Amino acid sequence: MTVSFYTLGCKLNFAETATIGRLFAESGYTRVAFGDPADVVVVNSCTVTAQADKKCRQAIHKAVKTSPHAAVAVVGCFAELKADDIRRIPGVTLVLGNHDKFRIVERLREVIRDPHEEECGIQDTSSFIPAYSLFDRTRSFLKVQDGCDYQCAYCTVPKARGHSRNAPVAKVVALARDIAAQGIREVALTGVNIGDFGRSTGENFLQLLTALNAVDGLERIRTGSVEPNLLTEAIVELTARSAKLAPHFHIPLQSGCNRILALMARRYRRELFAEKLALIRRYIPHAAVGADVIVGFPGETGEDFADTASFIEGLDLSYLHVFVYSERPNTKAAEMHGKVPRHIAEQRSKILIDLSNSKRMQFYRRHIGETLDVLFERREKDGVMTGFTGNYIKTETPCDNTLIGRCIPMTITDVNAAGNATCVRSCRI
Repeated sequence: MTVSFYTLGCKLNFAETATIGRLFAESGYTRVAFGDPADVVVVNSCTVTAQADKKCRQAIHKAVKTSPHAAVAVVGCFAELKADDIRRIPGVTLVLGNHDKFRIVERLREVIRDPHEEECGIQDTSSFIPAYSLFDRTRSFLKVQDGCDYQCAYCTVPKARGHSRNAPVAKVVALARDIAAQGIREVALTGVNIGDFGRSTGENFLQLLTALNAVDGLERIRTGSVEPNLLTEAIVELTARSAKLAPHFHIPLQSGCNRILALMARRYRRELFAEKLALIRRYIPHAAVGADVIVGFPGETGEDFADTASFIEGLDLSYLHVFVYSERPNTKAAEMHGKVPRHIAEQRSKILIDLSNSKRMQFYRRHIGETLDVLFERREKDGVMTGFTGNYIKTETPCDNTLIGRCIPMTITDVNAAGNATCVRSCRI
């Protein structure tokens, strides 16, 4: 029996797909590439934007076309919120939400045996299911938290993922040890709102980082996105003195205009974001700091966007992730007035993407001549291989198979036309 997977969305989804893949492997399935004929096709869905919904539907149709006799299972966030819509798509065998997707092998057996078997209800999002993925045998995405208790005006994730919850620190550390035992060099922590870690166990994110920092065998621990109101000085200080915690922070900003932040129901003002960035720069001047920004939110005027662009331009950020607002059903934002025309939102997006590219290049060039440890992950075409420094500089160098999967001291020499930092092996051993 063969199985293929298609994953949309965040790193958390990729971690969970990998765990589901191991469940199939334990049941005797052989994994094949998505698009090749398979006996079972699993689509792990995302619903953060309308584009994600569209891609999910396209993946389902491709699965049905390439494997017309396969059992097609759709799981995850889109399945959680739009189960009935998905069930109406011809060829879909099974629809499971975010909790029940980890029972997929069992449920497929039941449904294949009796096609009239009632599907699991989309109901239980209260438990925490550990998960991790492997990336080119060098990096693992480790799920440490799930769900969110925030109610941002534009977001459906709390509905799809449930309340904030996590495994105990001891359980996460045990998983990290298992990952390290497989020779994985870097663990990237993932979740919906990882800074809220500990809500269900009476612990906190600092305790988790402190415990992971002591795991033998891990060379690098990279944190995911942490809300500005949850990023504490103690976390920054621990990162500054740790040899394992990567000097890389990603902090959602969403808007640089306080009026829009209030409409979004975010839990901070832009001044707090600026304070957190200054705190990081004080402790770790060379850290990479990125931010998420949404443009075209309902009510965002030209003056509001100019306020955002001016605020961001004045920040010592390393890069931006820019998103055009996507209306989601059953959110407060969907009922708001002042819709921004799509073409205007895309123009604003282009401005911020250009600003992000400029800031990234400035950040990279700041490190020319420095020697930094690079974890090489893969070989690229044209005889070039790439990897990342701890502070998230994408580097490239001529292929050398002996470097793959190793943290190697490399000296940054330049920034090329592709926007990557070129580097050569340092004499430092």
